[in-house]
Amino acid sequence: MPGLMSRASTIVKAKFSKVLDRAEDPGETLDYSYEQQLQLLQNVKRGVADVVTAKKRLQLQTQQLEQSLVKLETQARQALSAGREDLARQALERKSGIQQQLQGLDQQVQGLEAQQEKLVASEKQLQAKIESFRSQKEVIKAQYSAAEAQVRIGEAATGIGEQMADTGLAIQRAKDKTEQMQARANAIEELTEAGALEDFTSDQDQLDRELAQLSSSSQVDSELEKMKAELGSGEQKKEIEG
Repeated sequence: MPGLMSRASTIVKAKFSKVLDRAEDPGETLDYSYEQQLQLLQNVKRGVADVVTAKKRLQLQTQQLEQSLVKLETQARQALSAGREDLARQALERKSGIQQQLQGLDQQVQGLEAQQEKLVASEKQLQAKIESFRSQKEVIKAQYSAAEAQVRIGEAATGIGEQMADTGLAIQRAKDKTEQMQARANAIEELTEAGALEDFTSDQDQLDRELAQLSSSSQVDSELEKMKAELGSGEQKKEIEG
């Protein structure tokens, strides 16, 4: 039973693959793949923009903290000049904390810059690959279109194509119907002349047709006797002259 199911599955897959192969258009497949690559490139560019945005935000924070450093140092000097060593110490302690924050921000900025460089390099490589694929895609599409046109022309010329086969079948059926109709018309004409069928479109009835036929037969007999008489008199004249 498992072997039978496996064979059935293989047959179904084979037929489904054959149907897909007939329905597949290489041009559409290549265009779809190209669109997917463009979407991937767009995602990479978006990633680069996000990294740059984050880096700029950190750099702005760095500038603000650096300004705070200058301000705290100034305040510490002023407090120390005024004899307020305690205030000067507080200002310097804040300055030390800000310096530690700046070190962390610098490391984060450096990491984002490295990530940005990698993304930009990947973007350039992907861009080059996409351009190469686009060129190949157009060439393949042109070759496929040319081959498809050549196949259609060949099928039309040799009559092996489906459309030409349908056309040939239509012509043969038309010929058969025409011959059948001609034969039927001849049969009706023959039956009508023989009197087996009555022509309702004619003013003559059956009696008129029979009388006309007798009249025609009588005329033929009369002409025949006349010709015999003429031939007989001609022979007698020749005998007399002889």
